[in-house]
Amino acid sequence: MNAQIGTRSLVFAEAPFIVESASVVGTREGEGPYGDKFDLIGGDDKFGQDNWEQAESNLQKDALQAALGKAGMDAAQLRYLFAGDLLGQNIASSFGLRDFEVPLFGLYGACSTCGEALSLAAMAIAAGYADYAAAVTSSHFASAEKQFRFPLEYANQRPKSATWTVTGAGAFVLSRQQSGKVSAKITGITTGKIVDFGIKDSMNMGAAMAPAACDLIASHFSDFGRKPEDYDRIITGDLGTIGQEILFDLLSDRGYDIQERHEDCGIEIFDGQSQGTGAGGSGCGCSAVMLSAHYLRELAEGNLRRILFVPTGALLSPISFNEGESVPGIAHGVVIEGIK
Repeated sequence: MNAQIGTRSLVFAEAPFIVESASVVGTREGEGPYGDKFDLIGGDDKFGQDNWEQAESNLQKDALQAALGKAGMDAAQLRYLFAGDLLGQNIASSFGLRDFEVPLFGLYGACSTCGEALSLAAMAIAAGYADYAAAVTSSHFASAEKQFRFPLEYANQRPKSATWTVTGAGAFVLSRQQSGKVSAKITGITTGKIVDFGIKDSMNMGAAMAPAACDLIASHFSDFGRKPEDYDRIITGDLGTIGQEILFDLLSDRGYDIQERHEDCGIEIFDGQSQGTGAGGSGCGCSAVMLSAHYLRELAEGNLRRILFVPTGALLSPISFNEGESVPGIAHGVVIEGIK
């Protein structure tokens, strides 16, 4: 039977399988260190659409179509979609996925949404509520800047602490049964809680999210009775270089040293020096495309055995920020293991 362990974790007796995944990214991401690993790179960042929001919707549509195509599946085989994005009322997901006509759970976990979607999809399958489900998420640099910061035409200067919202979408098809080229399974999850250290700088998301990542990772180790050495990689989503340093310090205070095993998708996806992306990448699409294009392949090839995937999110809105609220953080942990 599936088991509750510790205070906030689950272990799946019959681990859901990740059947296939796909990644779709923008031009800057395609020029980065992992450009040759993404499934689709847009010719321009509007993806043939009239505005940035439509472009992001198209990202989700393309990602899910690609994942289903790689799996040799039709959308009608999906019982549920778990999807979300950064835009108000999840419009990238609702408009991007409406033509699939699959029952949808719309999610918002900010940049942690990929972890939230994978967690809920895995729970539904492990409980027997679905044979197939998909987790989809996206972000777009221009739509995020338009909503949260300044129009691109404003050409404001960005501090070194700022991260660059990734233009990208990732889609993951999960199944109860192992079939085809399945190379990974979700064996457990740890659900995040809201952690607020009182950070009010919207240009330093790493500092706002690092405490939530620390809380999640420490709680995960406690719930599972594990230590950093039990994972080949501990992968955060969106902390960037500044958030990574804060995470190391906070975990050290709790007696954990993850430096040798830690990687951050936001640091990995860009070459910060040559691409001018500041502290690194962020956004729902950041961890999603890196998990699909890189880490799942590493598991499939046997280079990694077990990873702890921890996307992180900053739970702010333009309204909350303008009213002087702090920026709470959240993180979700997903244990993914290779089949080999």
